[in-house]
Amino acid sequence: MGIAWESLFSWQHLVNLVDILVVWYVIYKLMMLLRGTKAVQLFRGVIIIVLIKFVSWFFDLQTVSWITNQIINWGFIAIIIIFQPEIRRGLEHLGRGSLFVHNKKQNEDELRMIKALDQAIQYMSKRRIGALITIQRETGLEDYIETGIGIDAEITGALLINIFIPNTPLHDGAVIIKNNKIAVAAAYLPLSESNLIPKALGTRHRAAVGISEVTDALTIVVSEETGGVTVTENNELLRDLTREDYLKLLKKELIAPATKKNASAVSSFFTELFKGGRKH
Repeated sequence: MGIAWESLFSWQHLVNLVDILVVWYVIYKLMMLLRGTKAVQLFRGVIIIVLIKFVSWFFDLQTVSWITNQIINWGFIAIIIIFQPEIRRGLEHLGRGSLFVHNKKQNEDELRMIKALDQAIQYMSKRRIGALITIQRETGLEDYIETGIGIDAEITGALLINIFIPNTPLHDGAVIIKNNKIAVAAAYLPLSESNLIPKALGTRHRAAVGISEVTDALTIVVSEETGGVTVTENNELLRDLTREDYLKLLKKELIAPATKKNASAVSSFFTELFKGGRKH
């Protein structure tokens, strides 16, 4: 019995365990990055082709097997060509260490972003100017960014206010913030069909809940009827937040220390692994 336990906890077994955990963690991070992008459909297509390949092998369907082999062989080259911009950006992030390290400069950028958001929220809330602002986090929002009008500008309170001034070309729709920049304005977000959303809330709130149902984005809504500030995250609707409340929430979610962010990612990975998926 003692020999069995010793062999179980041998150095080689520990190395194999670490190897498996690293691979699963990388797969998990890739899945989180792909959610909300067109790459999800591509991933599903790959799974279907692999299943067809398995079936053709099992039933000895030689022609089908040959076709799937050609698709697999040439498919990797096609994927590299199609997703060349995304691969380049991923490698750049890896080179900077930003996939695993949340450095001091990033925290400073996020503090400036929160300051600009606060300035805009306070101005619009007092004047009851409706606004919808979505902040991308781990999950990609490329499909929704494509529906908007490109801006690619530094975040300032004045710019956000001007975007949402009524009867201007960009006021209708969502601003999407990506990498601490305003990526687009007038973007369309998916509307939630949840019956739990109060009837008094309008399209902006349904869009904010909708994007939180399919991604991990954090979304801020300013009501044009009441001036109230709402934040949605992970399918949760936090209504009528005070300035102190939303600032505390933004700082907690956006500028947490690197150790906490990494621990959170690992924790959520094992939660999803053992519970069988994310809770909605």
